[in-house]
Amino acid sequence: MTGTAIVPGSLTAIARQQGASLAEAFVNVDAVVIVDVSGSMAAKDSRGGKSRYEVMLEELAALQANLPGRVAVVAFSDAPVFVPGGQPPLLGGTTDMAAALRFVKPADVAGVRFIMVSDGEPNDPGETLAAAHTFQQRIDAIYVGPEERPLGRDFLQRLTEASGGQTLTAALVQNLALETARLMLTDGQ
Repeated sequence: MTGTAIVPGSLTAIARQQGASLAEAFVNVDAVVIVDVSGSMAAKDSRGGKSRYEVMLEELAALQANLPGRVAVVAFSDAPVFVPGGQPPLLGGTTDMAAALRFVKPADVAGVRFIMVSDGEPNDPGETLAAAHTFQQRIDAIYVGPEERPLGRDFLQRLTEASGGQTLTAALVQNLALETARLMLTDGQ
């Protein structure tokens, strides 16, 4: 898989099906999923010997298929990128989570929730928390890293607390679609 495919249920797929613009398709988004595609996502410690990234792609595809047109995907490593086709490229690099939050901030309106999916620690924890404190809507997080290195999970807990969200663990991204759908459909309860 590459980062250029169009996933069924993605914003690009829905816009094409409806003969609408991408902006028109974005109006129906309920959640912005902010996906870490830094170098550590290449670790091959996920199901079936696949990388975290490969399994994350499978899970994101399932999420978009089950909630067509309701999920916008933003990927980040050194810099954020909007992924309307729904399949983010593995960018490598570092984890500039603060830049990702600033990038999605314009979508911080009533009815839109934010879900950070990451396995690591941000480049600048203080800057990231400061960015999270500016959000009106909650930021939830799904930790997809190894349990033996809890610093990333602990940081995500602090991030979600800054905005009134919650942190879930998806064991090495194996339940990303399920956990994200649960956060969206049950309001995290």
